[in-house]
Amino acid sequence: MTEHAPSRLWFRFLLPDGAFGPGKAELLAHIAETGSISAAGRKMEMSYRRAWSLVAEVNAQFGEPLVSAERGGQSGGGAKLTPRGAEVLETWRGAERALSAAAEPWLARLAPPTDGAPAVD
Repeated sequence: MTEHAPSRLWFRFLLPDGAFGPGKAELLAHIAETGSISAAGRKMEMSYRRAWSLVAEVNAQFGEPLVSAERGGQSGGGAKLTPRGAEVLETWRGAERALSAAAEPWLARLAPPTDGAPAVD
């Protein structure tokens, strides 16, 4: 019998100026963790240019910066989430937890039976 990955919920926020989904949320989380846009991009196997492009996109989408960055040089530069960036990331994580919990019983109904028994009702 073929092993199946468990079903999971995927969602994104559709905003007036584009979408905010799991990739942008993950990038913000890595920026908060590493203090660097380039390091966050590397963790996601993303080019430096693509990571910067996504940061510019989310900064524009929300009408104020979610990430503040300082140029490198002798001091090394760096990046961090602004208070609004931290709020957006926490909002994403909260929605993800709530939606996943709400979807769990429905996703269980989609799982193939493991022992020949009918799927859960």
